[in-house]
Amino acid sequence: MLLQDFYRVQTLKQLDEQKYSADITLNKDHAIFKGHFPDKPVTPGVCMMQIVKELSEQVLQRKLFMYKSSNVKFMALINPEVNADLRLELDFSGSDESDYKVKNTTYFEDTVALKLVCTFKVK
Repeated sequence: MLLQDFYRVQTLKQLDEQKYSADITLNKDHAIFKGHFPDKPVTPGVCMMQIVKELSEQVLQRKLFMYKSSNVKFMALINPEVNADLRLELDFSGSDESDYKVKNTTYFEDTVALKLVCTFKVK
């Protein structure tokens, strides 16, 4: 895990052949939030993208490299002091064992915080 102690996976479950759901909890006391931003913490978008990568690696049991992303939409600020519990939905597709496309939607409660489509290569 690149983001040491940044979040904890509560559950990771398979919904069907290619869909997964993960419940995570952000660590509101992590050092990242002291700089982003002092007294008004906001989860950095790049950290959310890293979480998607790490969860994808866990599901696929492979090391991945994100080489393409599209439709990246940050739709709501994620304040870890208010909304530390997130649900990530991951939908995998891929034509071979070296390329995987992942569609992600991240929620806190019923609010969509992030929509992302990314493509990974197996390292």
